[in-house]
Amino acid sequence: MRSSIHIVDVDRLETWTRYRQGLCDSCAANCCTMPVEIRLADLVRLGLVDPFEAEHEEPRLIARRLVKSRQVERYNHKDGLFTMARRANGDCQFLDAQTRRCTVYEQRPNTCRKHPQVGPKPGYCPYGARVKSLTPLQP
Repeated sequence: MRSSIHIVDVDRLETWTRYRQGLCDSCAANCCTMPVEIRLADLVRLGLVDPFEAEHEEPRLIARRLVKSRQVERYNHKDGLFTMARRANGDCQFLDAQTRRCTVYEQRPNTCRKHPQVGPKPGYCPYGARVKSLTPLQP
């Protein structure tokens, strides 16, 4: 008999589920554990960059400041994409640890707004119980 609990490994796309309306209602926010690439306009909407700064400062200098403050992991100047920093456990910095819901939902980046239409497997999402590490952490 098959278990009703779907196990997903975010890094293995074949474990992802075809998206359907209402799926997010009971989700564990696994998509919020993936790297998120965003643009400068998203950083302004999130309040991490002032609109004046965005207009007058070079993106690489903004990126340097945001990397130093650990808001951004890296910046790809060729594509103009910033990769958002995540917590040590891989969660998005804006994900509430208890409720597993976005704390900046109204201001969320376009990448998040368009998921799962865009991403590594369009039309699918990493819905289900997450695979736990097979190697226990040492104290």
